[in-house]
Amino acid sequence: MGRRPRPRGPVHDLVLVVDKPAGPTSHDVVARIRRVVGHSRVGHTGTLDPAATGVLVVCLGRATKLVRFLQAGWKTYAARIQLGITTDSQDTTGLELARVDASHLDEHTVCEALSAFQGTFEQVPPMVSAVKVGGERLHTIARRGETVERTPRQVEVSSLVLDGFVPGPVAEVSVLLTCSAGTYVRTIAHDVGAALGVGGCLASLRRIGNGPFTADEAVTLDALEAASPEDVLAWGMDAATAVRRTLDVVEVTDDEVARRLSQGGSIPAVGHDGPVALVRPAAGARGEQLLAIVADDAAGTRARPELVWTRPEELR
Repeated sequence: MGRRPRPRGPVHDLVLVVDKPAGPTSHDVVARIRRVVGHSRVGHTGTLDPAATGVLVVCLGRATKLVRFLQAGWKTYAARIQLGITTDSQDTTGLELARVDASHLDEHTVCEALSAFQGTFEQVPPMVSAVKVGGERLHTIARRGETVERTPRQVEVSSLVLDGFVPGPVAEVSVLLTCSAGTYVRTIAHDVGAALGVGGCLASLRRIGNGPFTADEAVTLDALEAASPEDVLAWGMDAATAVRRTLDVVEVTDDEVARRLSQGGSIPAVGHDGPVALVRPAAGARGEQLLAIVADDAAGTRARPELVWTRPEELR
């Protein structure tokens, strides 16, 4: 029996927190959600490897314009590392390059090794990654069997906690870590193994938090594909709700200021560092309305729109 056809109703400007399954790429997830909503305006705020699971923040309709404002922030992962195995991809999906008996390792020794990977440090991106070198993505170069020099990048790990340890010839280590965007957990697994002298690789990875968006609120891809349009609408959050999680917010009650913002005009400086969301407070049964996202200019005298959300005809 074939899959029932999807209704192609109006596209809602929503942000969805999706629980990505293992297997599909993040692009595959976006493609499948496009088929669910019957529209091509779908994007996500941070790639997960095909084997990884967990939080993928997906934006629908005009909410795709919010991606750059939602993707900043800390990422939190639950990871499982195998010590004693080195692979060419730094995870268990790659070709095994070496195997060393890790039976001598104990929990204390592993904890000491993990402590060296907290704080700010430089990390060399893995060959199997989307980083570009010479205009070409590293994973494309790696598929040709080539290796090139990569420039180290500064990353930050604010927390790296041992969550479980199973000794053996291949020791199993479970960790919880919170890190900056752009940190490669597979490289941490590889480097921890190297520091211990036995090699290491990433066995599994689940993102449990992407900034303020968490796995507890995520909807599965299977549920989305079986959902009605009303379900999708209920699971999503509107623009004002989404940006409140990631940006400072200033409420605007002056009609003239709201009109000027809707036309792309500047307003007096708001006195905040970085982008600020300007919203109109809730009125009656209506929720609050995102007007624009602004940032103070270099002189600190005017706030200029980085994104105009509400058009003049949409003003309440």
